[in-house]
Amino acid sequence: MKEQVVLVARRDPAQQEERFTSSLQELKSLTETAGGEVCKVMIQKRERIHPATYIGEGKLSEIKEEIDESEAEIVVYNDELSPGQLRNISDRLERRVIDRSQLILDIFASRARTKEGKLQVELAQLQYLLPRLAGQGTELSRLGGGIGTRGPGETKLESDRRHIQRRIDDIKRRLQTVVKQRNQYRKRREDNYAFQIAIVGYTNAGKSTFFNKVTDSDSFEEDLLFATLDPLTRQVSLPSGFKALISDTVGFIQDLPTTLIAAFRSTLEEVTEADFIIHMVDASHPDHEEQEKTVGKLLRDLQADHLPTLTVYNKKDLLRDDFIPSTFPSLSVSVHDRIDIKRILDKVEEVLKEEWYEYSLFIPASQGKRLQQFKSGSIVTTIKFHEDREGYALHGYIHPEHPLKNKILQ
Repeated sequence: MKEQVVLVARRDPAQQEERFTSSLQELKSLTETAGGEVCKVMIQKRERIHPATYIGEGKLSEIKEEIDESEAEIVVYNDELSPGQLRNISDRLERRVIDRSQLILDIFASRARTKEGKLQVELAQLQYLLPRLAGQGTELSRLGGGIGTRGPGETKLESDRRHIQRRIDDIKRRLQTVVKQRNQYRKRREDNYAFQIAIVGYTNAGKSTFFNKVTDSDSFEEDLLFATLDPLTRQVSLPSGFKALISDTVGFIQDLPTTLIAAFRSTLEEVTEADFIIHMVDASHPDHEEQEKTVGKLLRDLQADHLPTLTVYNKKDLLRDDFIPSTFPSLSVSVHDRIDIKRILDKVEEVLKEEWYEYSLFIPASQGKRLQQFKSGSIVTTIKFHEDREGYALHGYIHPEHPLKNKILQ
């Protein structure tokens, strides 16, 4: 039996209706991903947030009647509540009240797989909870497991601030060690010059499905928000034989809590280290343009918006009308179609050729290792064997900063 949830949202009269509807729909999906069932949505049109109760007193009484009648166990607010608001609303409604940030943190807690992922979730949860500890007595006594309670757990939350602060400091220290290890790994990758492709996009756009198809991997793939949390990296061969590393990243989302942006910097660091970005968009989503903008803004925040990017409009099989892309270069595909997967990889090479250094080169047949280096380290478009000269004539494209480029110019 799923937990019954009432959603509460404030509609600012100045806000666009589509944006509001999309945000509310996202909250529904988040609730379902966390294992809840939405039984009622309560909306109040209101210009300003009530400092004590977020929405007006009258609406709060209405919500109380509704949850008593429907026997809902949890109330989820579509915004981040201040510690005072959280306390006041909980006292009035006598139910577990969580806000959008806590709900997202909860999903992240159930999704984290690696040691680092788990530490980062716990850090974000504790940083979120620390200012909200005062007056959480009644609320904590109602923590019986379920949505909003995964992660640090009841006993840790009931202990004093000093204990939590010590735990935060401890996690930060442990994460620094992990970051050092990651940097050493990244340095090794750079020394071996590995070309990095990062798949980014809104949550549930089809990134993991595409990643699995091109790498024959079994990354967690489900029709849920935030299915992927820990960054995964695998090797992939492009059609020319060029070898690259491809990373699947956590899904982006509107109004991601600030504690999470800070905590999951490392998940998104794969994007800042990338040489190329595949931006996956769910073309069938009614609000796909807004989602595209959200990702664009986050890429700017990460200072990754200068990287060569291919926008892939996915789920074309679900489209009823003609689709007009708003970004170039782009492709419309279904990542479940093998032919479309090949089209994406061909297009990646096409975009790279426009950016890269074009070369023609002769390699003697005796230099097999060097020939192999060019085959896997660059995009070779033609290769011909000349019997009279006993060697291969290559034509292709190479990254301007690739160490092999110097060997062409010698």
